[in-house]
Amino acid sequence: MTASRLFWISTLAFTALGAVLRFKGIHDPIFDHPGWRQGDTAAIARNFAQLQYNIFFPQVDYNGPSPHYVELELQIVPFLAATLYKLFGVHEVFGRLISIGFGVATIPVLAAFGRWLFRSELAGVAAAAAFAVLPGAWYYSHTFMPDTAMVFFTTCALFACARWIVDDAARSWRGWWPAALLLMLAFLAKPVAVTAAIPLAACALARLGWRGALTRPQLWALAATAFVPLAVYGQFVSSHAEWHWASGITTLHVIPSLQAALTSPPAFTAKAVAFAHALKMLATTMLGPIAFALTIVGFCVRLRSRSDALLWGWLGGGLLYAWVVVTVERVDYYLYLLLPLGALAIGRLSAFAVERWGTARERRATLAGIAAVVWIAAIVFGYREIAPYYRWSAVNYVRAKQLDATLAPGALVVMGHYDPSILYTIGRKGWEEDPRLWTPLDEQSAIRKGARYYISVEHARLEQTNLELYCWLARFPVLDPAAAWPVYETDPAKVLPGAEDRWRAFRRREMAGAYANWRREWKSAPNPC
Repeated sequence: MTASRLFWISTLAFTALGAVLRFKGIHDPIFDHPGWRQGDTAAIARNFAQLQYNIFFPQVDYNGPSPHYVELELQIVPFLAATLYKLFGVHEVFGRLISIGFGVATIPVLAAFGRWLFRSELAGVAAAAAFAVLPGAWYYSHTFMPDTAMVFFTTCALFACARWIVDDAARSWRGWWPAALLLMLAFLAKPVAVTAAIPLAACALARLGWRGALTRPQLWALAATAFVPLAVYGQFVSSHAEWHWASGITTLHVIPSLQAALTSPPAFTAKAVAFAHALKMLATTMLGPIAFALTIVGFCVRLRSRSDALLWGWLGGGLLYAWVVVTVERVDYYLYLLLPLGALAIGRLSAFAVERWGTARERRATLAGIAAVVWIAAIVFGYREIAPYYRWSAVNYVRAKQLDATLAPGALVVMGHYDPSILYTIGRKGWEEDPRLWTPLDEQSAIRKGARYYISVEHARLEQTNLELYCWLARFPVLDPAAAWPVYETDPAKVLPGAEDRWRAFRRREMAGAYANWRREWKSAPNPC
């Protein structure tokens, strides 16, 4: 059997295994981790299918009456899911399947990438084998989110651009267009992919030098093709968005944190601690402890590659992003883009081990046995890290589905809880709010805009921490007083008799200090309303 045929057979075997692992939990509701992000993505897909089939106008379910446009990356995965919804009906499993498709497709791309980068079939197969079982890639490939698509396009773009720069010296326009198209898709899929510009710049400088890189019109055209559509799309979607997530997080959280860290020693220390926490997430739920150690060793061994600058630039860009952004938004899947790099580093280590110690057949067999044991251990310990992510609340799901069947069709609701996955499952639009912060004035405003139910998901917290709202809502009838999530019918036509008198009496007692210690006494105290 030729080396090329063995390479592809091995790659396909690991790709199939990776696909099998990723099918775990495929039929689960979107209540598994992170339910809030999946809830938003699923809502956007459903709204594409049912409200406005236009990829440039993504909508979520909250912030009042429709439309609820949001400033987000180009919604590739939700739009593909919406297309399937129009053909087969709304089923969230389509969103998961699309993510799985992108996640599984990344495995053979990494095999080809590793084979080219290190001039070794073994390095490519080892990279594919590693990525197939990395816990972060394993788990997040089955979630209804845009990140797996972004990682796929970014990995393809880095591979295509690196080959074009290294092999062709960035001279050909014919080889330019697939690299440019993939890089543009990567940037649009999620802006974190712009960190790919760092390894590509490092690769170009190492291959062509400063003068050669700066005088190549193809490189300037590559940058324009990637960055200009992203800027135009961002400007367009922000012009009609009600929720400015990307720019809002950047201006309100990321930039102030960075400025503070660069001007204040205590803030710098706090950011350093947060960065250590980010690395811990990378070492546990994303790479897994074994793959994390192997990745570090893979960067330490000496094995010639076609572009060490690409690898180190990729690492530097990823760590810089972690220090600037992940120290503020502390979620592990923001580190997803480092996983293909980790797989390539493990491929490099594998090729180095065989080159250094595997010249004799007996030694190659020994190394293969060691690799198999390490690979199985990586699966076991990696799954242990992500196992809690698969858990979801069947009780909350049943309650949400019951409300979907109970509430008036198309009614606007206020949900006293932050969780888009629950609001999505309830099947209504409206508001999701913190019951501790929502006020009677806020509720009256929502009612004037059409809200006809208040769903008290955190009812005990409402009663304990926001007595004013709790007593104001008592003017409305409750669908089922014994329900774990009481639902107030906030239709002005259904206000209970004597409600205003009871409310004024409560306010007089409150002003007299009758409820000063309510948080401590609320469980044993009589109903104040």
